[in-house]
Amino acid sequence: MLSIVGFGILSMLMQQQMLTQFDHTIISFIQRFESSLLTAIMNGFTSIGSTSVVISISLCSLLFLYKVLKHRVKLILFIVIVGGHAILNQVLKLFFQRDRPNVHRLIEIDGYSFPSGHTMITFAVYGTLSFLLWHDISTRSGRIILILFSCIIVLMVGISRIYLGVHYPSDIIGGLLASSIWFTLSIWFYQRYREKQFEQKGFGAKNNG
Repeated sequence: MLSIVGFGILSMLMQQQMLTQFDHTIISFIQRFESSLLTAIMNGFTSIGSTSVVISISLCSLLFLYKVLKHRVKLILFIVIVGGHAILNQVLKLFFQRDRPNVHRLIEIDGYSFPSGHTMITFAVYGTLSFLLWHDISTRSGRIILILFSCIIVLMVGISRIYLGVHYPSDIIGGLLASSIWFTLSIWFYQRYREKQFEQKGFGAKNNG
């Protein structure tokens, strides 16, 4: 609910041009650190959210979930979350039709700006993998490392898009909020499905007994 309200407020402020000062202040702050080395690093992070890399990571993850961990139901959850994010992003971009920044771009890219597709799909992939692998990691330190790694990747991909001049900061925030909505709904339905399965098994075992 917080994500839905937050996204609604953000989109309203964006459409009323009330985020202009905020966006340009953050962009100016991040781009003041521009250097050839940092540009190469940011290009590396932004490539993590590219279509080719996302597809490669997704296929490897699906193979790992299916062959190694035997998580066949979770495999479907992964497909639903990641595929749903991709579709939702395109729908939202077509609805809002926000043009990309044109002040200082370090790379050229077409399409609308809000919300950030790179941020959404990265959130989807690494957020889902963190959820699915959580119970397979037995140590607390391992789980903390998993969460921190995923958060850092998502954050750096978002920052890289601002640094490279192809997204406003509000695009990144909007991407995070939209992602959390779809992610939470998907997990909720998945948990409900698992609970019903558990109840049915318990009911069947009771009847057999």
